[in-house]
Amino acid sequence: MHELEPHYKWRDRYTAETDEHSPFFGRIYSEFEFSNKIYNYFIHPQWDHFGSGTLYTKILFADYDDGFAIMEFIGEWNDCINNDIMLLKREVIDALIDQGISRFILICENVLNCHIDDDSYYEEWYDDVKEEDGWICCLNLRQHLIEEMAAGNLQFYMSFDEPFNELNWRVLKPVNLFRLVDQHIRNPRQLLLMN
Repeated sequence: MHELEPHYKWRDRYTAETDEHSPFFGRIYSEFEFSNKIYNYFIHPQWDHFGSGTLYTKILFADYDDGFAIMEFIGEWNDCINNDIMLLKREVIDALIDQGISRFILICENVLNCHIDDDSYYEEWYDDVKEEDGWICCLNLRQHLIEEMAAGNLQFYMSFDEPFNELNWRVLKPVNLFRLVDQHIRNPRQLLLMN
């Protein structure tokens, strides 16, 4: 797991540690000293800790003019034991919402397990962004995570599954990824006809 680093090809466009609006502003990272762990496994030091012992994130891109953020995750999303959604909402998402972010792309291909407990924080997050025409979308979830999230009724608050679970996002520029996801969410039938 220590070799899985956050996507770095957009760093010439954005870094959370230099963004004064980011909850991770001012963070200093080591390329050589591994201190964060998920269970007994060290992870790459570029991942950001927000309070969870099993889930880490990285804000890959934030555009305050267009009101969107792209975040990547690694680890186990566990609301049952760690209340990860509460920590994420309070420590990261609320800060971004306060800066005008209302559309969130969550890249979850490195999330290995997911345990949903209560949907209250997801509902709160959705309520916080829907008035601004906002949305929350998870990309590239593993099938068992899609099933867990659907069993927790999260489809009422966030988009996931088709067509978002096999999207080759790395080849896109951040704004193009945002536009593609936004278009899928706003008019999925039109995109199906285009394909």
